Amino acid sequence: MNTVWGQEDSGLYYFHSFMDFLYTLEDFFKQAESFVWGKPLLFLLIGGGLFFMLYSRFLPFRYLGHSINILRGKYDSPEEKGEISHFQALSGHLAATVGMGNVSGVALAIVAGGPGAIFWMWVSAFVGMATKFFTCTLAVMYRGYDSEGQIQGGPMYVIREGMPKYFKPLAVFFAVAGFFGATPIFQANQIVQVTREVLIRPLGWVEGNEFLVDLSLGMVIVFFAVLVIFGGIKRIGEVASRLVPLMVVVYILSVLVIMIVNWSGVVDSFFLIFEDAFHADAVLGGAVGAIVVEGAKRAAFSNEAGIGTAPMMHGAAKTDEPVREGLAAMLGPFIDTLVICTMTALCILSTGVWTETGLDGISLTAKAFDVSIPYLGHYILLACVLIFAFTTVFGFSYLGQKCLSFLVGVKYAKFFNYWYVAIILIGSVWSLDGVVSLIFVMYGLMAIPTMVSAIYLAPKVMQAAKVYFAKVE
Repeated sequence: MNTVWGQEDSGLYYFHSFMDFLYTLEDFFKQAESFVWGKPLLFLLIGGGLFFMLYSRFLPFRYLGHSINILRGKYDSPEEKGEISHFQALSGHLAATVGMGNVSGVALAIVAGGPGAIFWMWVSAFVGMATKFFTCTLAVMYRGYDSEGQIQGGPMYVIREGMPKYFKPLAVFFAVAGFFGATPIFQANQIVQVTREVLIRPLGWVEGNEFLVDLSLGMVIVFFAVLVIFGGIKRIGEVASRLVPLMVVVYILSVLVIMIVNWSGVVDSFFLIFEDAFHADAVLGGAVGAIVVEGAKRAAFSNEAGIGTAPMMHGAAKTDEPVREGLAAMLGPFIDTLVICTMTALCILSTGVWTETGLDGISLTAKAFDVSIPYLGHYILLACVLIFAFTTVFGFSYLGQKCLSFLVGVKYAKFFNYWYVAIILIGSVWSLDGVVSLIFVMYGLMAIPTMVSAIYLAPKVMQAAKVYFAKVE
C-alpha cells in the first residue's frame, strides 16, 4: 500500500515539476519576445518590404493577372526541376499560414492592440507581397542540394549558394531558429482549446480533468499528423491542394453570413480600424507605436512574409523560372491577410464581442460566430478550425525537417518527426501566452537572415525580372 501511495506521490511530483518548467519557459519567452520585436526588427520587415516595392517600381504588382495564370498551370512543364507544381507550392504554404493566425491570431491582435492593429496588419501584408516576390524568386534562383543530392530551396540555401562564405553562419542561424519556429505548437494549442470548449465541456468531462483531456486531444492530433507527414512533401502538397481551397471557401461563406447579419456594424468597424490605428484610443493607453508593432507581429504570424517559411515551400516548386515562382508566391499575403484576416476582424468587431473581457484567441472568434449564428455558429467554426489547423500541422512538418536536414544531413532529419510529436503534445497542455511568445521569438529570429539575404541579393532578382517580363511582353 505504501508503495502505491509512493508511486502516486512521485507521479504528482513529476507532473508539478513539468508544469513549473512550462511556467518558467513562459516567463522567459515573454521577455525574449519584447526584446526581439523591437524597432530594429520592425524596420527590417516593414522597411525592407517598402524597399522592395520602391526598388522594383511596383513591377510585380503590375502582373497580378499573369500570376493567376501561373497558378492555373498555364506555364507548367513536367521537364522542369522541382517536386511540386506552382499551385501545390502556394497551397502547401497557405496550408501552413492560412490557419489559426487568421482565426485566432486576429482575435489576439484585437485584444492586445485594439482595432487599429488590423490597419497595420494591412500595411505589413501589402509590403509583404513585395517581400514574398523577392524572397521566393531567390528561393528558386539559388536552390542548393542537400546531403543526398536532392534539390532544395529556402533562405539557408540562398545564403549558402548566393552570398559570400562569411555569411554562412546566417544560414545556420536561420536553420536553428526554423527548427524551433516551424512547429505546430500554436495550432495544437488552439485545436485543443476549441474542441474542449465546444464539444467536451458541455458533456461535463473537463472539470477536474483538464490536463488529461488536453493531453488526450493532443494524442489524437499526433495520430492524424503522422498519417500525412510521413508521406513527405508530395503527400503534403496533394492533401493541401485539396483541403486549402475547400477550407477557404467554407470559412469565407460563414464569415460573409455573419457580416450580412451585422451589416451596420461592419461599416462602423471599418471606420474604427482607421481611427484607432492613429489615435489608439481603444487600448495601450494611446501608444500608437505599440499598435504598429502588434499589427506587424500578427501579420508576420499570419502570412509569414519575410520570415522564410514561404521560400522553403516555394523552393520545391517544379519550375526553371525563378521570377515565375515569385509571382505565384506574391499572392499569399493578399489571400491570407488582406482577404481572410480582414473578414475575421470585421466579424469580431461588428458583433461587438471584442469588448468583452475574459475572451481571447479562438474563444473570442467562437463567441462572434455564436452570437450571429445561434446554436450552429460554434460548430461551424469548429469544423473550419480543424481543417485550418490540421493543414498547418501538415505543412510545418516539411519546413522543420528541411531545417534539420541542412544542419545535420538528410540521414538524421527523420528524427525531426519525434521532436514534432513532442511539440504537439507540449502545445496541447501549455498556456496560450507561452505558446504565442515562443513562436514570435523564433519568427523574429528567422526574419533576420531572410531579410538580410533578400536585400543583399535584390539586384539579382531585378536583373532576372527584367529578362523574364521582356519575354512575357
